[in-house]
Formats: sequence, structure tokens, C-alpha cells
Amino acid sequence: MREVESRTDAGRVVVIGGGIAGLAAAHRLLDAGRQVTVLEASDRVGGKLLPGRIAGVRVDFGAESMLARRPEAVALAREVGLDERLQPPATATASIWTRGALRPMPKGHVMGVPGTASALSGVLSDEGLARIERDADLPRTEVGDDVAVGEYVAARLGREVVDRLVEPLLGGVYAGDAYRISMRSAVPQLYQAARTHDSLTEAVREIQAKAAANQQTGPVFMGIEGGVGQLPLAVAESVRARGGEIVTGAPVTELRREEPTGWRVVAGDRALRADAVVVAVPAPAAAALLRAEAPEAATELDGIEYASMALVTLAYRRADTGLPAGSGFLVPPVDGRTIKASTFASQKWGWIADEDPDVIVLRTSVGRYGETEILGRDDAGLVDVSRHDLRAATGLDANPLETRVTRWTDGLPQYPVGHHARVARVREHVAKVPGLAVCGAQYDGVGIPACIASAYAAVDQLDGDLRGVEELTADPVQSLHGGAGE
Repeated sequence: MREVESRTDAGRVVVIGGGIAGLAAAHRLLDAGRQVTVLEASDRVGGKLLPGRIAGVRVDFGAESMLARRPEAVALAREVGLDERLQPPATATASIWTRGALRPMPKGHVMGVPGTASALSGVLSDEGLARIERDADLPRTEVGDDVAVGEYVAARLGREVVDRLVEPLLGGVYAGDAYRISMRSAVPQLYQAARTHDSLTEAVREIQAKAAANQQTGPVFMGIEGGVGQLPLAVAESVRARGGEIVTGAPVTELRREEPTGWRVVAGDRALRADAVVVAVPAPAAAALLRAEAPEAATELDGIEYASMALVTLAYRRADTGLPAGSGFLVPPVDGRTIKASTFASQKWGWIADEDPDVIVLRTSVGRYGETEILGRDDAGLVDVSRHDLRAATGLDANPLETRVTRWTDGLPQYPVGHHARVARVREHVAKVPGLAVCGAQYDGVGIPACIASAYAAVDQLDGDLRGVEELTADPVQSLHGGAGE
């Protein structure tokens, strides 16, 4: 085994994991003058950001947008030379496929929770709309230290609001179950408002009023010409150009602290020595690595569950399609369909249409937390069910030019009730170990800006600055959109 010594006695940091969190951490470490080695187990960087081609057109086979109202992702893209390739969606109009029809996505809600019953007119039944009106007359519902989003909203506004709108919106982010997902972690602004209001609709109206007063301008979401999968590639290129080392195909098998200071990291036939380590891998892998030096943190990480899902990308001749306008649609599980969403990628992203005007690219997503049967089907089976549902929703009955199925097994961490407390405990235990920090999607949010914010906080923690960690623990980023799902 080769022992790789640092070039100096101090200043080398090993980052374990080459997803966007690990790459962002490496980028920030280089800004701070550190020497950096990134170790990635797979044969590529980027994690759930995966660029590729279908029918000759560049697309994303993983996450395909990032929240622009948070600064981290867009700012990093600009820092690594992607400024001129940033593009907002060509259309922000979406639909919801429910009660037998594609219906316009309602406006005037916070993650599906309306400020008035009329905001959901057309999506809910008359009975469902009437149930919302009762909210103002109900006694206060305590949220306590945390509560499931679906449980709380159903108690205030009725299950139909949850089943027809909250569930598909949250499911698009987490591939999860709204009746399990933490309101404090997943929709923190709603949790905070619910603590101080008797009426949920009144709380939503206050959130909307504050947002209007802030007068945020510019697009809510942003993409990158060629796909957001270009972001980790550009960050990796920047890291290497500034002297950082990135090693792929290098799973870490041992992580040990060596007294009086320093770490020993074993990956394949290499044993690296460093004065600090950033662990930027999913919870199961992080738990295994931390078992020896931070066993209590490892035990907490063992408790984080994941959902699996798959993306089905289909390319058609434009002449063979007649899609409705808009960027796509969400599907409530209560309607009994197989797909949970579809993105009309060529209509959502102008650069896809520009690359080949004669090709239309669509994506569907399948799989939610607890669903195993559907993901057990082979790729052809997933394409078949996607085409079946697309035909029922839009009338699209043409044969695709090309298809591709991308499986994200255990790809999305779940945020159940109490998740914030678990994350706080993980960080408390990690903080006891000198020269150790953690980051990634399992902590403060599954979106791209959240992962980057988590990485920056981890790097700052190594330098003794705990403000970022404390802020994230108290108020998760939760970018709410733009994860590996639709």
C-alpha cells in the first residue's frame, strides 16, 4: 500500500465523495488556501447530476433544474465559468393530472397549501373546497417540535388538499409520503407560520404577503445550457485547474484519526494522510466510514431512510407529437397512475429545442418511498408503463426514437418527523472529533443549493466558524424543487 504524505505538515483536506456537495466543498477549500484531494468511489463525478444525450440531443438524466432564489448554486455556476450558459425555463406553466384530466397547476399556495379555497378551484371537488373553508372556524392545531406535513394539513384543510396537491408536489422533491414528511424540515416557512397562527390559511396568506413585500425578481428556477449535469463537471475542472486532486474509482475503506493530529484515509492501494476530512457521501456510506471515530453519529446516520426512483427519458419526432403547452405535469398517487410526473423537456428548456427542432424530449419519473414492485420491472417495462400513462394523459401514441431508463436506487433521503433533531445530533457528535465535517443531501435539503450550502458550512466548520452549521440546523435551506426527481 502506498502512503501518500501531504506536501506540508498542515493544510491538506481529503473530501470523501465527488457529488455536487463534495465538489463544492473542495472548491471552497481551495479558496481558503487548502490542499485538496477528492476521493470518489464511482467512475465519474457529479452524483445525481448526470448529463448525457438522447437522439443526439443533450439532456439531464438526473436533476434538471436548480432553485435560483437561493444564491449558492447559481453563484457557483458563475464562479466556474457557466455564467453565459445559465438559462431560466422557457415556460413555467405546469399542470396536474388528476380526476381524469390535465388541469392547470394552481397558483396562490405554499407547497400545495392554499391561502384561500378558491386557489384550488378546478383541482379539488366542491366538497374538498368546502372543507378548506372550515379552517377558520377550527380550534388551534398544535405543531409541537415537529409534525408531518400531510397530517397537519389534513387536520386543518382536509385530506383532499394533501392527496391532490401537497402529496404530488412533495413527492416530486423527495419521492416520499406527505403523511410522513417533516413540516419543520421540508416546509420550514410553513412550520414557523403555523406555530403562531390559529388558522393555516391565514398563515399561508402571511407567508405570501411577506414574499410580495420582499419583491423578489428574476426566475425562480434556473437551468444550464447542456443540462445542470454540466455544473459538477465545470466545478471539477476548476478544482483541478487550481491544483486540487480528484480521484475516481477510489472507494474509501478506512477512515482513522491518528494522534496527536491528522487522519489516515485508505482508498484502494492508497493511504492518504490529512489534517482534516469532509465526508460528503450518502448516509449509509457515511455511517460506515464514521463507525470507528464517531460511532454515535454513525448510529444516527443509520436511521436515515432512502427512496428509490427511476427516470424514463423518451425522444420523439416532433411531427409525431401534439403535446399540450407547458413544462409538464404532476400526478397525485391517489389517482392510481404509475408515473408520478412528466417533464416536457423540449418545451421547458429552450436549448433542447434549439439543438434539434425536429426532436421532442420528455421525461417521466416512477417510484416513491415504499414502492418496490414498479422498480423491480426491467427497463422495457418502465418504458411501457410510462408510454401508457403519457398516452392516457396527453394522447401521445407515437413510437419513440430512443428511450433511456436511469435508476436512482436509494437516491433520495427521506425527511420524516424529527429529522431536524437527528441532523442536530449528528453534527453534535461530529463536532467532538477534531478535523471532521459532514455535508450532503441527507442533512439540510435535497436540492442543489441546499447541498452546496451544506458543503460550505462544513468547510467553515473546519476553520472554527460554526455560523453556517448553526444556521442550517436552525433553518434548513430546503430548496423544495430541483432534486433528482421531477
